[in-house]
Amino acid sequence: MSARYAETPAAATGAPVPDPYDEPAQALLAHLAALRERVAALVEHRAAADPTADDPLRGLYLTDEAVHHLLHTWPPTKSDAAVPVAVRPLGPADRLSGLAERMGLTEWDTTVLLIALAPDVDRTFEALYGYLNDDVSRRRASVGLALDLCGLPASSARARARLHASAPLRALGLLADEDPERPFLSRALRVPDRLIGHLLGDDTPDAALLGRLHPMPEPMPPAPGAEEFMTRLAARLRTGPLIAYLREPREGDGLAAIATALRAAGLDALRCPDPADHVPELLREARLSGRAVVVPGLPDHPAALVRALSEAPDVTVLLTDPRPYDPHWSPYDPLVLEAPGRGAGGAPAWQAALGTDADGLDLAATVAPYRLGGDRVQRAAQAARALAAFDGTPVTAAHVRLAARRQSASGLERHARRIRPAVDWRDLVLPEGPLTQLRELALRARHRDRVLGEWRLSAGGGRGRGVLGLFAGESGTGKTLSAEVVAADLGLDLYVVQLSSIVDKYVGETEKNLERIFTEADRTDAVLLFDEADAVFGKRSEVKDAHDRYANMESAYLLQRLESFDGIALLTTNLRANIDEAFTRRLDLVVDFPFPDAGQRLALWRHGLVHVPHAEGIDPAPLARDFEMAGGSIRSAVVSAAYLAAGRGDEVTAADLLEGARREYRKAGRLVPGEGGW
Repeated sequence: MSARYAETPAAATGAPVPDPYDEPAQALLAHLAALRERVAALVEHRAAADPTADDPLRGLYLTDEAVHHLLHTWPPTKSDAAVPVAVRPLGPADRLSGLAERMGLTEWDTTVLLIALAPDVDRTFEALYGYLNDDVSRRRASVGLALDLCGLPASSARARARLHASAPLRALGLLADEDPERPFLSRALRVPDRLIGHLLGDDTPDAALLGRLHPMPEPMPPAPGAEEFMTRLAARLRTGPLIAYLREPREGDGLAAIATALRAAGLDALRCPDPADHVPELLREARLSGRAVVVPGLPDHPAALVRALSEAPDVTVLLTDPRPYDPHWSPYDPLVLEAPGRGAGGAPAWQAALGTDADGLDLAATVAPYRLGGDRVQRAAQAARALAAFDGTPVTAAHVRLAARRQSASGLERHARRIRPAVDWRDLVLPEGPLTQLRELALRARHRDRVLGEWRLSAGGGRGRGVLGLFAGESGTGKTLSAEVVAADLGLDLYVVQLSSIVDKYVGETEKNLERIFTEADRTDAVLLFDEADAVFGKRSEVKDAHDRYANMESAYLLQRLESFDGIALLTTNLRANIDEAFTRRLDLVVDFPFPDAGQRLALWRHGLVHVPHAEGIDPAPLARDFEMAGGSIRSAVVSAAYLAAGRGDEVTAADLLEGARREYRKAGRLVPGEGGW
């Protein structure tokens, strides 16, 4: 029997011949060589005492002689050959010893781990274990065999406890016992494939995490005033494992702070936005690689995830989310911190991401309206380069703005209509006063973080850094067009709120819909437009019945929500007197759009004809003088004239313009001047 299991060269047994340059594998095989000696000794011991040792069918059935042998060898005795396998460090390439030291494994734990993984590295152990298990089909080490190889009796409570689910080997995800329906001593021990790969020198992440791990963003310069926070967080990370929750003011701010602090602390991390049911694999991967775990953005119901991650005190876990931390999520409270905001623009971060591609750009002015955080700036920079390469030009401000807008994905389209601005300041025909106020509005949107944040001019009291403006004037005087021009100047999309998607007959639903809009607008770089705002922001009335009370509650909610708003919102109304004074007090600017005089009407007629083929020498001055129409009506008149000309296949004539103006007057129910001619 002993000759059958005698030592043979690795090549003869079919065991893998290690690559001479594969040092981790060599170290592990050296440990297995020591284990092989222990297995051989136990085989010799069993063969000397077992009368069925030479039976070729041993392990497939029980003979009378085998039963008699089992009955007369009770109680089991410890073999003289049973001595623990000493796992001694073999140098820096010895990952098994390094793992044992990092995870606080005892020598006995490490020996059991080595026993369990042996058949996965050297297949000759399969036959040996089959013999020692008295079952040729069971080719993994069982609990009983592991105890035998370590020279411990099966009745040792202390040894058995080291294999329970709460013991390090299993709690850390290093060992699993299979076949739970079997008796404890018969259960097979298995080492996860990922751990075996690690011990052999393979650092490929666990297959269960493929597609879930994302690269950490490059650290970005901290926002003004956040340097001290980053320094303290990095210092704490250097001292040892930490579980921390960073509440971020805006999506990406927490991840940006974590990336910067980890780089300063000299640590790597596994970024996993959605661990789902793979927390054990994620924690094991962190332990094997010595990296931190970063989870940006928690699920809607995060209690199970936070609890599972908090129960790993040996791993640094960094969580970030806009929501405040809820103590009910886990009995183990993390270190709760407020992540510093990145601030609007973040020109240094953009400069770092674009590098030399930013040369020649007024980067501060270009990116000032954007509040991208985390890795969004880097992704936007890559997108800008791709757009420039497609156009065959250097990176321009237009490329940067377009890329930034696309990184600010919005859920506002569920409640608002998106307009991609295609106008500029040249499309506005307004008096100097309103035009100056509109430019100031865009200026406030660009520099609000500097003025309200860095210069500490915020009113306090939890007030946000939003920019709020009211456009008041008659229909057609250019309010909506002005909102589109402001959005275009800032390089942002314009979202027109659909009142039909907000107002609900059920009590409280209108407020919920508004909250969804404001919350999404807070996290999106966009301009929010409430058209006909007096329908929502109207005056509060004296409470005479339940309807008045609930209407006033809606207004009170809006007043509070505008106080904490961080985005850009514009309100338009035809009747400024209908807007509650409490709302106007919270507005940054109120822009009055006057009805155009004759000179402005003439400029509007001429502007409308710029791109329209028209008869040479056409003069719209008499129309501007005789027809008192706002800009919207003048545009409609030009459109009607253009259709008349297109139907004839001709240019627009003075008669076409006159007919268009008359139609607008008739639509408004007004008397048409000069019906007899022009």
